[in-house]
Amino acid sequence: METEAVAHIARHLSVHVDDALTGFRVVVLHGARQSGKTTLAQRAAQRAGGTYLTLEDPQILRSALDDPIALLEGWPMPLAVDEIQVAGDRLVKAVKRLVDADQTPGRYLLTGSSHFLTVPTISESLAGRARLLRLSPLSQAECAQTATPPLDAWMERAGATRVPTQHGAAPPPTRRDYTSLICAGGYPEVLRLPDRLRSGWFESYIEAVVERDITALADIRRATALYPLLRWTAAQTSQELIVAEASRRLGISQPTVVAYLEWLRTVFFIHELPAWPRNLSARAVRRPKLHISDTGLAAHLLGVDPDALLVPTSRALGPLTESFVVAEIARQASSSASRISLWHFRDARHEVDLILERPDGSIVAVEVKASSSPSPRAADHLRWLRDRLDDTAPDTFTGGVLLHMGEHHSSLGDRLSMWPISSLWTT
Repeated sequence: METEAVAHIARHLSVHVDDALTGFRVVVLHGARQSGKTTLAQRAAQRAGGTYLTLEDPQILRSALDDPIALLEGWPMPLAVDEIQVAGDRLVKAVKRLVDADQTPGRYLLTGSSHFLTVPTISESLAGRARLLRLSPLSQAECAQTATPPLDAWMERAGATRVPTQHGAAPPPTRRDYTSLICAGGYPEVLRLPDRLRSGWFESYIEAVVERDITALADIRRATALYPLLRWTAAQTSQELIVAEASRRLGISQPTVVAYLEWLRTVFFIHELPAWPRNLSARAVRRPKLHISDTGLAAHLLGVDPDALLVPTSRALGPLTESFVVAEIARQASSSASRISLWHFRDARHEVDLILERPDGSIVAVEVKASSSPSPRAADHLRWLRDRLDDTAPDTFTGGVLLHMGEHHSSLGDRLSMWPISSLWTT
């Protein structure tokens, strides 16, 4: 993707930021470093006639630490303050004091590269005053420059019996195209770089986040243990999280593993897909599935490139493909018009990679295969889930989709389909 094209990609979350500024006193935009928060905050403040400040500027940071109230007053609102976690609790408490005194909506837009509610150095959550929005790296739908996330429409089509038509659409990606997308991930800066420079970017990025963000925010006594733990999480992406296994493999205590995993979550390196809480089986597994948040980062940590993933003996292709699909759906869901919860399901005999659930309890189930021509039997777990729900909770199973790396859409009958992965971002 060309540099100019990446630079002008509109973010689906921007409409939600603008809308939140009309009703909330504070909007908190958090997400991984280099996911595009600064650009989004600058443009949101500009559209609203406000001001942008960054705490990366040493002079502004000194002002925030010395006299946060003085820094926050006197600017055209909304005031966007970038990297709020750098100044810590005192600045956030100053925001709270000011918005309690003046409850006008749209006063502050705060951005942070760590999960705002889990940073122990920040005691004030701004509960009841702030709207929290998460910006992820670019989705494929954003790269395709869709006006809105296509996920809602995709879920509506999932229950259709007929095969979708693609009039005038570009050909679906090849397997080589998919492995290139997986290894690139979604960080805007990575997409601007030629392939040969991307590994160096990821290496520097990991070092900066570990040394600058985690070490600065946490009391880390064995910071070097974070690197092997991060590589272990990459190797375990799309697998159930078993802390005891990480402890045994890495030779660190289970409490340390738990604490360090929490910091990897805090800086958005990893996320967990919780087990679906519906009681369909007495032997259902309740552990979450672990996913690296960006497959470009995961591929770098595993030392694989697009060609390596195409080797028939590759063990990484299947898990990375699943994490790629989960990341795409999660990124679209976070800026979707409707609220969509994401889960996984497994018991002793059945496993469903991803369940998308609406507030009314209706669901679309997804199975992911890193194959160009999966067998219809690959949808057997979707069939089981459909039949089980039809018996126990009629009308809740609206569709099941087997996503694959091939070109064709096909119906498997009774609300089940096989579609290309690219159906998630093409219309």
